[in-house]
Amino acid sequence: MDRPSPDLLAAAGAWPFEQARALVKRLEKSGKGSVLFETGYGPSGLPHIGTFGEVARTTMVRRAFETLTDGKIPTRLLVFSDDMDGMRKIPDNVPDRAALEPYLQMPLTAVPNPFPGPEKTFGRHNNAMLRRFLDTFGFEYEFASATDYYAAGKFDAVLLRAAERYDDIMKVMLPTLGAERQATYSPFLPISPASGRVLYVPMKEVDAKAGTITFADEDGRDITLPVTGGRVKLQWKPDFGMRWAALDVDFEMFGKDHQSNAPIYDRICEILGGKAPQHYVYELFLDENGQKISKSKGNGLTIDEWLTYASPESLALYMYQRPREAKKLYFDVIPRAVDEYLSFLDAYQRQDWKNRLGNPVWHIHGGEPPAPETVAAQGENAPRAQVGFSMLLNLAAVANSDDPQVLWGFLRRYAPGLSPGTHPRLAKLVDYAARYFQDFVKPQKQYRSADDVETEALRKLDAALATLEDRASPATAEEIQEKIYDVGRAIPRYQDLKAKGATPERPGVSLDWFNAIYQILLGEPRGPRFGSFVALYGIANTRALIAKALSGALKREHEAALAAKLPKSA
Repeated sequence: MDRPSPDLLAAAGAWPFEQARALVKRLEKSGKGSVLFETGYGPSGLPHIGTFGEVARTTMVRRAFETLTDGKIPTRLLVFSDDMDGMRKIPDNVPDRAALEPYLQMPLTAVPNPFPGPEKTFGRHNNAMLRRFLDTFGFEYEFASATDYYAAGKFDAVLLRAAERYDDIMKVMLPTLGAERQATYSPFLPISPASGRVLYVPMKEVDAKAGTITFADEDGRDITLPVTGGRVKLQWKPDFGMRWAALDVDFEMFGKDHQSNAPIYDRICEILGGKAPQHYVYELFLDENGQKISKSKGNGLTIDEWLTYASPESLALYMYQRPREAKKLYFDVIPRAVDEYLSFLDAYQRQDWKNRLGNPVWHIHGGEPPAPETVAAQGENAPRAQVGFSMLLNLAAVANSDDPQVLWGFLRRYAPGLSPGTHPRLAKLVDYAARYFQDFVKPQKQYRSADDVETEALRKLDAALATLEDRASPATAEEIQEKIYDVGRAIPRYQDLKAKGATPERPGVSLDWFNAIYQILLGEPRGPRFGSFVALYGIANTRALIAKALSGALKREHEAALAAKLPKSA
């Protein structure tokens, strides 16, 4: 099997390879014979795309590491849920918030499940949702529940060590707290025998020899509990370090909101006898208003919402790109993510190994990206190309239909014999585009009238397209595109003398020409490569569309459709 050379792997600049090389050096120093990757999840609310992204990105580093080491060093990915945390506030997006009020501060796996489904507790329900999302993408991982690990005694040895080294932990934590919090702080959080709540109370005694803590319970009685067996958990900052030490974690990435606490996690891990793992800090996702997405608020996109309109691979691409830059995560980013994924997939086949290792699809598919699904128009020498999401949205727009069969009609006219059976990924893309058009594009379309210059330009475009009709072989997308350029470069408004290779005799064409086409004919501020669109939609159909736009019928019909949907009081 063809594979990149060791020299190319050593020089690969993609961020997963940078992290993987650092892990190789870590193992060379430690002599450890395996690698444990970990991701954390707080199930205080429904899992969001940021949680998915953490697993996807960690998997990308894992696959890069396995490639660097030729698969000779075993790796594991542990997805750890902090489901023993107390429910400190009721999420905004649960069906009946009042019903959960009696369970505030209870461990999330003791809070009743407010959603329909087989899981009996809120924490278990959210864990199940996360696992379903991860399984949808085919991640290879092991799932771990804090409740189960604490109860099974998997942390007992390190918890006893925490009791022994209680003062050392306090020396790390107290300087990070205000004076009032210092007076009551303890790294140990007992589970109240009286109420079942997670208690934030000071310790009256920590008996390292006995492995117990003593505190005042909610009913005022002094209670002594062993720190083992799930009767006590650690505060979240010490818990990070404890878990790293107990499980011998080698790599964990986390959001920028944890960055200032990372030295605390590391120090506590070391106090408890462990070696702090390698970190990778990523920027946070924002909603369309620039606010951090939150599980409890339910703002931003959910994984289910993204997967309603686009493939898991497009979501993975969004996670791969620029992880150390804050990015907005809302519905408008989906079409571009899909089309960029298709472009990277198409380019991969033509690239050498140096460029393949930097191509996102190598990392999305663990080094084995699929071949693209290309479509060829009629004609012996017709070039093959992928049909993009934006192209399908614009076909839906001019047809004013969210029926996938209407889109298949255009596709089959362009390439007879095309079907969901021959192109299953395209079939999914058609369904995604139809749903996205109905929910997001159709309500926002705004056609505008052409001014005098634009009217004349579109008439010339109509005449140019007429010369391509009734030929023995259909015009290619490239031939159509060149006609569009020729019309634009002959009109002073659209000439671009600064374009690469432009001369006064043959000027370039500005984007204003294409923007006018999109706005007047498609009701969109931007669109696909228009020559490719015309090839799919048909020259005769495009000429009819131009005539309809110039007559004002397109704009009138759209405005009438919008008015029909307005409430009578509007």
